[in-house]
Amino acid sequence: MGAGLKREVSLSSPILEGRNVRLRPPRTDDADVRVALGNSAEIGEMFGVSRGDLKPVTREGAARWLQWLADHPHAWVIEINGAFAGEIRLDNVNRQDRRATMAIGINNPALLGKGFGTEAITVLLHHAFGEMGLHRIGIRVLAYNKRAIRAYEKCGFVVEGRERETAYVNGSWHDDIMMGLLDREFLSRDTIES
Repeated sequence: MGAGLKREVSLSSPILEGRNVRLRPPRTDDADVRVALGNSAEIGEMFGVSRGDLKPVTREGAARWLQWLADHPHAWVIEINGAFAGEIRLDNVNRQDRRATMAIGINNPALLGKGFGTEAITVLLHHAFGEMGLHRIGIRVLAYNKRAIRAYEKCGFVVEGRERETAYVNGSWHDDIMMGLLDREFLSRDTIES
């Protein structure tokens, strides 16, 4: 891990490799890339941020975010072609019930819609259902984020419900879609596709 971040690489966040995507712990130089990428209004809206509320990414803000990511026990930077592209993480990990929630963000608009998010999710799911032994992963996504919903469905997630008017974005209320995936569903899909 690069100098400047306080956490060392641990077994809880190993480097995970896919065909085109690498999931790794954050490095100090990722903050510079994050600042250079800035905040895209399109990406911000997918996270529920109104265009008028979008703030510039500062070096200090990027460093704080990167430290938060480094301190998170189940978070990775998404690296594509050797460069920072975003983040993916498992939150709310419950070992007793063997479940967690997942969050992903591709911060580079040029990389959207090219399958990198789907691949990053698949790589993480192999780790979550394999090495971590989880039984269930849940996701919540804004109903208008059709690209993310398609990516989740490609990975095997199914819609489990809808929470109405959970986010106020750009002057309107929007619903959240609740999605989930069980280990046996993912593993049977993975066996069929192999």
